[in-house]
Amino acid sequence: MITVIIASRLREDRLGYLSAMHASLTRQSVPWEAIISLDGVSPDRLPAPLALDSRVRTLVLPRPVGAACARNLALPLVRTPYCNWADDDDEFTDDAMSVRLNTLESAGVGWCAGWSEDRYSDGTSRLWRCPTPPGRHEAGDVWTYWKSPADTIPIGPTTILARTDLVRAAPMGGLVQGEDYCTAVGISNLAPGILLPTPVYRYRKHAGQLTAQPGYDLLETAAREHAWQYGRSLRSLLRDHQPTPALSVRPPELAAGPPARARL
Repeated sequence: MITVIIASRLREDRLGYLSAMHASLTRQSVPWEAIISLDGVSPDRLPAPLALDSRVRTLVLPRPVGAACARNLALPLVRTPYCNWADDDDEFTDDAMSVRLNTLESAGVGWCAGWSEDRYSDGTSRLWRCPTPPGRHEAGDVWTYWKSPADTIPIGPTTILARTDLVRAAPMGGLVQGEDYCTAVGISNLAPGILLPTPVYRYRKHAGQLTAQPGYDLLETAAREHAWQYGRSLRSLLRDHQPTPALSVRPPELAAGPPARARL
């Protein structure tokens, strides 16, 4: 039912986290597959539990291309109706797939998301409630909770379970960071969805994560500005070009009602 796409360079300091991500997937009650898009590295370094799991497929890229491109290049391999992005150092809660899939299918919406938790190295965690309030949101509404590029993003990208066609229509943005901001506002602009007031994703906080690297802040403002403008423009264009309902016009021959029966 669900494919989880994970980009990875199989860095030594992240292999334990990747194994934990895989373990969190094995605890799901919903049938799933995972595609590990290997960003210019050999599959020989893949942890054994993943390498031996028939539900895990790998896409081996011949050279490093960056997380956004590695994720997007895996999209053509998806063969399930639903898709979820994930990072190689995070994990899902045990009911993350079932609670969102059941909600999504019963409501007939295009996506379903939840809250996330920041998980620290000492084992403690902190719940992150995104600015978008829980409940149903029509297409384009999520972006309105991102008041300015400098503000917190409106919804957690990796908490979104969405129809695969929506993910393909709004994939990762062409950025070296913040690429997931684009897919979050893109998917939520294209279809209505539901945000659940429950955590579905655990975001690990550690020294090796991308956001903790030197120089990360140098491009964060530009990345946010691009994603924010993308969301605003997409919302505006989609709303300005809503199809006009067809007028119900009776053909001339029917305008006066059915012909009278001839008298014999």
